This record gives sequence, structure tokens and C-alpha cells, in this order.
Amino acid sequence: MLDFLQSISKEVYVFFVSMLPVLELRAAIPIGAATGMNIYECYFISVIGNILPVPFILIFIKKIIEYMSVSKIAFFRKISDFLLKKAEKRSDKVNKYSLIGLFLFVAVPLPGTGGWTGALIAALMEMRFKKAFLSIAAGVMVAGLIMCAASYGVVSFLKIFA
Repeated sequence: MLDFLQSISKEVYVFFVSMLPVLELRAAIPIGAATGMNIYECYFISVIGNILPVPFILIFIKKIIEYMSVSKIAFFRKISDFLLKKAEKRSDKVNKYSLIGLFLFVAVPLPGTGGWTGALIAALMEMRFKKAFLSIAAGVMVAGLIMCAASYGVVSFLKIFA
């Protein structure tokens, strides 16, 4: 396993980490900064990687959750319950302000926020695809800027003492 991880480039690694739920930009950009990636390259790769799953989530997640909720496999039912509760818990913040709320929810890079959760909430709230996608994409771009400022600022600071 270690050989595989060492064989992929840092750009590919950052791209795939940014696509993962929970980790997203909050992990991908600090990894890029720590490995010495150029800030612009890291931002672009991370943002594209984080936005890439969003259309698929917006289109398919409701059907997937419906299928899992009636599955004979208890594990799938538990996952669907978890996803529905997570979206419901977070949706009141988004629902109050609609697309601007969705943008802000995604733009602030805190645990439990991001493109994946934003897309889940938008799909379950039956927001229009185009507006939801644009709101989430804009939020991801802002979150990427915040994470780059935090990550590259820290890396620059640490280089002073190295």
C-alpha cells in the first residue's frame, strides 16, 4: 500500500483527497501546501476535485438514499438514516437563506460543511439543479481561498524557522 501511495504524484493525491467526503478541501489544500505544491496549482486542483462529485450527488443521491432506506441490509439502512439526519440537522441554516445560505454553508470550511453536504442538502430540499450547483461551486471556490490563505500562510511561517 505504501508503494502505491509513493508512486502517485502529489497533484493526483491532492485531487483525490479533495473529492472525498468529510476531507474535501479541508484536507487537500493543507496536504498540497505541506508537499510544496504551488498555491495556484493546489487551489485549482483541489477546487476542481471538490466540485466534480457535486452534480452526481445532486442528481442521484435521493434515489440512492431511497434505495438504501428500504434495503434488506441493515448497514445500508443505517447509512441512509445517518445521511438524512445529517442533512436535516444542517438544512435549517440553508433553508432560511436559500441559495445564499447554501453558498455560505459550503464557503465556510468547518467540519460538517462543504460541497458534499451542501449537495446532499440541496438535493433533499429539491433545489433547482443549476442554481444549487452554481451556489455550491461558488462556495467551494471561496472555501478554497480560505484554506489556501490558512495553509500557505502557516507553511510560510514554518519555513522561517526551518
